[in-house]
Amino acid sequence: MGSVFKGIVIVLFWGFPSCSTYAQTEQEKLRELELQRQADKQRSIDRQIDSIGTLIDNQEYEAADKKIVAVLQSVRSVPSTLTFYIGKNSFYLAKYKQSVDWLNKYIQLKGTSGQFSEEAIRLKNTAEAELLKERLEESKQTTQVLSKDFDLDCGPTGKVTCPVCNGTTVIIKRGYIGDTYKTCGFCNHEGVLSCADYNKLLKGELKPASK
Repeated sequence: MGSVFKGIVIVLFWGFPSCSTYAQTEQEKLRELELQRQADKQRSIDRQIDSIGTLIDNQEYEAADKKIVAVLQSVRSVPSTLTFYIGKNSFYLAKYKQSVDWLNKYIQLKGTSGQFSEEAIRLKNTAEAELLKERLEESKQTTQVLSKDFDLDCGPTGKVTCPVCNGTTVIIKRGYIGDTYKTCGFCNHEGVLSCADYNKLLKGELKPASK
């Protein structure tokens, strides 16, 4: 009888998961749910960004502008594709300063090999010319939504070519007597900035390293 009872206890013991195993399983489920939630949110944002591109293509610039504002309020960092669409839509809304600002950010993030790089460079050059006309004509200023107010997503590499030295690690100062060369204090001799430092630089919060 004792051996039978012991067998029942063993079966019961092995038949139920321990508390630690149950807790671990619950944590894994919560992690999976959170990852799924984040993935669903990202897919939603991607769909909204795609719809912004469609609105611009259909010349519905005011509608695109409203959707851009809504997306900016829902993201922590701005995807590079969205920086291009903001710059492009701003151009067609005649917000040339805003257009140049955002198109410059797209070009800095993607260089000349991005999906929209060629169009971004062309629009930026045209926007700069229009901006010069505005300044010469002392046109009224419109409310600007500038990239310095947001954190930018630098892409999978997490790095951006240093805009201070253009990746050369050296700053050249032109003078009447001759040129002077100074090591860039922002990129730590690497020619690139981490995404965090790049966003600090945009906000004027990144200080050069001391000698």
